Amino acid sequence: MPKEIIINSSTTQTRVAITEEGNLVDFFVDYPENRRMVGDIYLGRVARVLPGIKAAFIDIGMKHDAFLHFSDIGESTKQFQDMLSEDDKDIDIDEDEEASNGHPAPRPQYSPPNLKKGQEIIIQITKEPVNNKGVRVSSSVSLPGRFCVLLPFDGKIGISKKISDFKERKRLRSIARNILPKNYGLIIRTVAKHQPEDALKDDMNSLLKTWHEIETTVKSEEPPSLVYQDLSTTNSVIRDLLTSDVSKVFIDSKKMYKQIKSYVDVVQPEIADKIELYRSSDSIFDGFKIEEQIKTLMGRKVSLPSGGYLIIDHTEAMVVIDVNSGRYAKSKEQELNSLKTDLESAREISRQLRLRDIGGIIVIDFIDLEEEKNRKKVYDELKKEFRKDRAKVSVLPMSDFGLIQITRQRVRQNIMQAMKDVCPYCACTGLLTKQSHNIYNLEEWLRKFKKVSKERSLIIKCHPSFAHKLKEGKIDFITKLRFKYFMILKLEEDAKLTPGEFLAISKKDLKDLTEMGR
Repeated sequence: MPKEIIINSSTTQTRVAITEEGNLVDFFVDYPENRRMVGDIYLGRVARVLPGIKAAFIDIGMKHDAFLHFSDIGESTKQFQDMLSEDDKDIDIDEDEEASNGHPAPRPQYSPPNLKKGQEIIIQITKEPVNNKGVRVSSSVSLPGRFCVLLPFDGKIGISKKISDFKERKRLRSIARNILPKNYGLIIRTVAKHQPEDALKDDMNSLLKTWHEIETTVKSEEPPSLVYQDLSTTNSVIRDLLTSDVSKVFIDSKKMYKQIKSYVDVVQPEIADKIELYRSSDSIFDGFKIEEQIKTLMGRKVSLPSGGYLIIDHTEAMVVIDVNSGRYAKSKEQELNSLKTDLESAREISRQLRLRDIGGIIVIDFIDLEEEKNRKKVYDELKKEFRKDRAKVSVLPMSDFGLIQITRQRVRQNIMQAMKDVCPYCACTGLLTKQSHNIYNLEEWLRKFKKVSKERSLIIKCHPSFAHKLKEGKIDFITKLRFKYFMILKLEEDAKLTPGEFLAISKKDLKDLTEMGR
């Protein structure tokens, strides 16, 4: 199936779309103000240690302290701590994850180090901040390259599970053993399949050079400080997703085209001819019909081919997806119709979760199915579709109520959080208070205010839509309020206020008196 990467670059953002047969399957946005942080390495300082929740908070110079769970404190943390001192120490670590008999080499019993407030620590960001939560970090540092991932102070050699050929796995493991220096580990990535030893060695040497630069920086910096910044979203997509199954990469920026072309020429010159500059005067996303597909990402409702549709709602704790049959429900054979809609939904839900980069807990309310074998078909379809997902996904079987629960690895903000701001009027509820209730609130405020203040002359500032409602009728509402409470009320419109908000200002000294009537 033809797979393409399309990159659209502008002055404010860079957007990357990945398509299969013209259908959008992955979408990334790179903003200057919302820089990708996963993979960045910091020299931080322990701000708090909370044994009750088995976690520590690390000051890395951000608005919120980074969250370090004890389970994310790696076995090599002690070696990283030793690196911060002037005297380097020799550390003996097994160079392979397997002993000579082919069985996993036994590891010593490990317990998290005693972290203390004020202690310096090297950490790496594993999850970006979401809402009011800070970044999540790990003390196990890794440096990803094109073909492999370098693990300082770790003797592990790992091979991507997506490389299933036994002989190829054995060859790659042998190469890793031969090229890997002492006190380092290596994970061989999927794109390394069938690559020569020289390509893997060059990639590893580049990562070693980067690590030595980090070591030097760490010893000269004071916490909190950034000691290594990973690639931008666009460059990381090229590094991680430009595989042999990608037929073309189209870029509409000459500067970015040269940058990516030169990178691929170095790391994998045999696929450099796949990089192409888009020269049309039309928008690249319009040309590939991506813009119209992106619009569906922003909607709450997603249509299905058979006439059914999905409703996707975000809550504080989870994402809830409701499957509806729509006009297709009018057909006969309800069980078969419901099964067809549920199977279509399973495929589309997997795609939408990837596109929107939705993580955490997801609950799906499928159309009820009577037969157990049909429920299993929907569950199996979901599991099959999630195999295409790069994030870790766990799926539970369908319950008697037709619900399926999913957890999906959350690394960064989902696309809605990244591209949208909270609505100042409805605060993300999608609902506005009725104007009649807003008038009731104003009247209640006047009643309470009159009891606590002798002020009788006020300026009422409110949104134009609220002011319009107050002026309706032969005897408008504001006049009725004047006579009822024997007060002089002057109405002023202020478009900066929300539709249900008002301010009460003293006419005498222009003092804000709104809080007095709360």
